[in-house]
Amino acid sequence: RSELFAHCQKLTFQFYDKQKTGQLMTRMTNDLFSLSELFHHGPEDALIAIIKVAGAFVILLGIDVKLTLVLFAFLPVMTWFGLHFNKKLNLTTRKSRDRIGDINAQIEDSLSGIRVVKSFANEETEMAKFTHENNRFLESKRSFYQIEISFFEGLLAITQLVTVAAVVLGSAAVMKASMDLPDLLTFLLYLGNLIDPVQRLMNITKQYQEGITGYDRFMEIMEIDPAIKDAPNAISLLNVKGNVDLRNVGFKYNEEHDYVLKNINLSVKSGERIALVGTSGVGKTTLCSLIPRFYDVMEGELLIDGINVKDVTLHTLRKNVGVVQQDVYLFSGTVRENILYGRPDANEEEMVEAAKNAYAHGFIMELPDGYDTDIGQRGVKLSGGQKQRLSIARVFLKNPRVLIFDEATSALDNESEKMVQASMETLALNRTTFVIAHRLSTIRNAKRIIVLTERGIEEEGTHDSLMAMEGAYARLYGMQF
Repeated sequence: RSELFAHCQKLTFQFYDKQKTGQLMTRMTNDLFSLSELFHHGPEDALIAIIKVAGAFVILLGIDVKLTLVLFAFLPVMTWFGLHFNKKLNLTTRKSRDRIGDINAQIEDSLSGIRVVKSFANEETEMAKFTHENNRFLESKRSFYQIEISFFEGLLAITQLVTVAAVVLGSAAVMKASMDLPDLLTFLLYLGNLIDPVQRLMNITKQYQEGITGYDRFMEIMEIDPAIKDAPNAISLLNVKGNVDLRNVGFKYNEEHDYVLKNINLSVKSGERIALVGTSGVGKTTLCSLIPRFYDVMEGELLIDGINVKDVTLHTLRKNVGVVQQDVYLFSGTVRENILYGRPDANEEEMVEAAKNAYAHGFIMELPDGYDTDIGQRGVKLSGGQKQRLSIARVFLKNPRVLIFDEATSALDNESEKMVQASMETLALNRTTFVIAHRLSTIRNAKRIIVLTERGIEEEGTHDSLMAMEGAYARLYGMQF
């Protein structure tokens, strides 16, 4: 489980774009629990079954060789029967695992969005969705139990047939005086010892199917090679100044899709601040996601201080790039733990200084336990502006040379926006900064505005120069104002 979690930390956004959290949780918990049960009971049951079968076989041979060989001729039938149902059990076990993963995904989705559910009074809708997934799991489990019953009862029937055959053949031998009655009784008693191993083998088969299904689902993830990883000769990115260059950059999310970015050429000097504007879907966030290598460019190259980002280690690259997003993610825990996430080895003074620079220290001290106040899951106990300022404090503590503000204030009220804007201005001082903005009023004073369209970089300049061009920027501005 630890190995799987560690591997998941290495996988890229392209992997998580296609996955459901509930399904991954099922693979880490239910699936691996079944594997541990197989390791726990499997060897024990197998060893006892083998010893009992082998021991009984030796003793039965000592009593009557012919009768023993005739009875053990049933073994190929039992083997074929077991293999036949083994395949069916495998398929139904796999299906039930997938379905319980769907249930977990539905639960995670519904409970994470419980405030939206209640605001729309859609509890019955969520219940219907859950019931649908639950019924699908029930059907798959019902199929599993039907096959399991057929398998178990079939094997028991065969073992009973072996006993019946022993009684009939043994009785005939006694009547022919080729076998004594005490030997027949002894033979039947030891033959009864074979039933317990058969039952153990049935349990092993069930545990094996559940365990091997869990193992297969575990290996499916482990065998996914991270699309983005360090090159064999990757170097550390040290003493970063913050010069960022994109040269003929092209990118698309899938081979089947069209290019999101094509022939992008952009040079940003150290300490420079640029604003990226354009309609939704033209690739503003995508462009900024290429800088810390959340995705890799497919054409051209992206350089920081003249070094291709593919030639440096991911750890040092991302240590030098800070991202403040519109959708702030805070972890369950205290204010202190969330700020220190930016640099876990920071001391108290550095943490408080970061909070002050983000204009967060004031409201933190008003909380019941100050920096040790629990903020709830995803920071539900804080307002939008407070959460955003905490996320900025986290980036202050990280102290990166390159900053990306992805619509960091668009969801805030005017008062909160002013506070967050002030903290962003402080953070951006002497750092290379990319600001993605839909509200053009927030970037009117930017010295350099880049206008992105489906054709790439359409326009570039200050607010006044772009308005004078009466092009794409002027149209966007006109629509807003």
